[in-house]
Amino acid sequence: MIAAIILAAGRSSRMGRSKALLPHLDGKTTFVAHAVRELRAAGLPVILVVGRHDDDALRAAVVELQAEFVSNPDPDRGQLSSLVAGLDVADHTYRAEAVVVLPVDVPLVTAAGIRTLCSRAAGGRVFILRSASGGRHGHPVLFTREVFNELRHADPELGARSVVRADPSRVVDVEVGEPGVLVDVDTPDDYRRAFGRPV
Repeated sequence: MIAAIILAAGRSSRMGRSKALLPHLDGKTTFVAHAVRELRAAGLPVILVVGRHDDDALRAAVVELQAEFVSNPDPDRGQLSSLVAGLDVADHTYRAEAVVVLPVDVPLVTAAGIRTLCSRAAGGRVFILRSASGGRHGHPVLFTREVFNELRHADPELGARSVVRADPSRVVDVEVGEPGVLVDVDTPDDYRRAFGRPV
């Protein structure tokens, strides 16, 4: 079983407002709603959204989406702390064999791209699969159970990158044919470039 972890515990300081709750293409769907919808359409049965422990607005949105909110009690330790918080629930509660990790500020991924990524996860010594487009890797990233403990004990300063870089033979970039896997939205200018309108 593959579980999904949406990382949404950042302060959104450069955006000036919650990135998870930004309006998506139609102006009605939010970033987090889009992520949940696409992951669910890709067939992932467990969708965990990791947020700040005091983010009541996000918690309410996640409940409405019928996903599961995971509280990160100390999100300022960095993104790895959110990944591990979600990983622990995916592992201990759901016994997931792999997790697909998607930052909420990568808002243009699709179910088709996620399915392509997951379809490459069966067997072999490839434990980390990265979505790619045009030879560049982006998000989401899939981690199999074999590296769960490495993620838990990774250097917080380097985050998951330290696990990815530890052994390149365990990593494969999966061409999904969608440039959206490369699009991060961190600032109002990023949003304008991605959606063609101001926030």
